[in-house]
Amino acid sequence: MKKAVLSLSGGMDSSTLLLHLLANGYEVTALSFDYGQKHKVELECAKALVEYINSYCIIDEESKTVEYPYFIKHQIIKLDGLTQLLNSALVEGGKDVPEGHYEQDNMKETVVPNRNKIFASLIQAVALSEATKGNLDDAYKNYCKWWKEVEADAKQHELYKDSVLPTKEQFIHNIKTDDEFAKKWGYKQECVIAMGIHAGDHAIYPDCRQEFRDADLEAFKVGNWDSELVSHYTPYLNTDKFGILQDGEKCCETLELDFDEVYKRTNTSYKPIEVEKGFWVSDFKSAASVERIEAFIKLDRPDPVMYGEKIEDGVRIVQWDEVKAHVEQVLLEHKRTNI
Repeated sequence: MKKAVLSLSGGMDSSTLLLHLLANGYEVTALSFDYGQKHKVELECAKALVEYINSYCIIDEESKTVEYPYFIKHQIIKLDGLTQLLNSALVEGGKDVPEGHYEQDNMKETVVPNRNKIFASLIQAVALSEATKGNLDDAYKNYCKWWKEVEADAKQHELYKDSVLPTKEQFIHNIKTDDEFAKKWGYKQECVIAMGIHAGDHAIYPDCRQEFRDADLEAFKVGNWDSELVSHYTPYLNTDKFGILQDGEKCCETLELDFDEVYKRTNTSYKPIEVEKGFWVSDFKSAASVERIEAFIKLDRPDPVMYGEKIEDGVRIVQWDEVKAHVEQVLLEHKRTNI
């Protein structure tokens, strides 16, 4: 069984990568991070998406195992003690999140210092732990299968006639205390670190570039035993949000999940608007939202996320046609400026 530890922000990119991993046969541990971000609604989205996908898991009641897709383990890691120490427009107390096109220079204000390195360090620790503890269920199943084959062999049966198949607890003890036994039965296995970084991030976020990923992985390998079991998995590194969304569409078909139900449980807005307590809508003018909306326009289907804007006496819900028209105008103006 392939294993992956995923940085799941609750945004479109990492949520699509979650689908991608499941569609490609990975068992996923997803980590989300609370670092005091203004758009903390993304954490609720991550939780809601995991719950939605897990509700489709088929569980064998006798063995208590998940048949398909693999059950997603999800945990939110609290780093909000950093909030007052970070200088970024994305965290509470920071500047206003800028609006406009995502390639404008003022978008550098949305950089959170060393954010991906902080996340990567924690994901690496969990991935290495997953890799070195191995999959004991699979190992024990293989061991039991071998034992039955030995018993079925009349010649070898004499050698084992007084032996009793070890319990799972005995097997786990042996595999943790005997290196040769562990190697034979697959105690250790590879695990990938999955991040939804993409080409659209490269201009503004240097910690999303390949050279950073390579250097970061090398440092991890130097500092840890068994680090060769862990590798990066970044399938979107050379594509954009449109390419990611296309992959998401395919993965929803493979997993037999409803596309709109999946993507309405994601948040890309850095300036979400609270309509009433606990009910949020996305803005459509911040750079991250513009980039997301552009991808849906190219895919030729409406974004299932609800959009809105603040007005004098509250919040106005904005329909897709108006959202689409606004973003098309932003893209046109950006193109004119850069001709």
